[in-house]
Amino acid sequence: MLKSKVLKVLEENKGKTVSGAEIAKALNISRTSIWKVINSLRNDGYTINAVTNKGYSLADNTDLISKEGISLYLNKEFSNIEIYTYKTTTSTNEVAKKLALTGAKHGTVVISEEQTAGKGRMGRSFYSPANTGIYMSIILRPNLTAMDSVLITTSSSVAICDAINKVTGIECQIKWINDIYINNKKIGGILTEASTNFESGTIDYLILGIGINFNNPKDNFPDDLKEIADSLYKGNSNGINRNILCAEILNNILSIIPKIKYYDFIQEYKKRSIILNQEIMYTSGGICSKGKAIDINNDGSLVIKHDDGSIKKLNSGEVSIRRLS
Repeated sequence: MLKSKVLKVLEENKGKTVSGAEIAKALNISRTSIWKVINSLRNDGYTINAVTNKGYSLADNTDLISKEGISLYLNKEFSNIEIYTYKTTTSTNEVAKKLALTGAKHGTVVISEEQTAGKGRMGRSFYSPANTGIYMSIILRPNLTAMDSVLITTSSSVAICDAINKVTGIECQIKWINDIYINNKKIGGILTEASTNFESGTIDYLILGIGINFNNPKDNFPDDLKEIADSLYKGNSNGINRNILCAEILNNILSIIPKIKYYDFIQEYKKRSIILNQEIMYTSGGICSKGKAIDINNDGSLVIKHDDGSIKKLNSGEVSIRRLS
């Protein structure tokens, strides 16, 4: 697609001026065609400056998510993964499920600038306003059993925190089992949905949904989220754009999946935990209880010690928790 090819050239030279003649020659098209594509990209929201007798320049502060922008920062071994981008969709997880059912390959990515029906755990919604977040789903086909699916969530939590730290310098924490926190406020979360083979008990495919509040929403968070949600940035992202962070998250997750049964990530997961060694309230089977979070096992389960000395192991999907403060 011509627009994609022109955008790739501009992304590769972001902040620099590239002459229309150079682009036309590289893509074997007319300068008139280049001009039409540039206008089309501008209509899509890209800030492209035109300098007389010099050419076109994609502005440094442009922060629109694109396959071309993400691909620039992917590790070589992941450079051929399929990336589907949308301006808006209901839920990237739902789109990814449909692709998975038609045979989409391991590592296929669905990402949108906005979700109108973003999904969270336990039937909750995930607030997904336009142009300020990362709403991404990855189709995974790991050689794992259904019982191992929690390892995808725990390892991916670490992978995301490491990516955020590398790209932004910001340190994140993890609230068991799938929430990403900064300064005791949630900035992101993970939703894993798996399809399993009932005969073998293995995972056919798994959709790893990721939501990150990159920048503050234009109209701020809704009242019910203001006290519990936050973003990585509040306006100025210091030249860091979402494409870079998307790519680093993908690099980390796709690298860690093949090594997941080595459990190397568990110590880092524990280190980043905001509930370990804390008194918490948890709900399991409809019953609310209090205890102290004393450990996280290799299988991702949370170990709780009650006041009477009894021990309970909590598995993902069956509990909700809150830290007592």
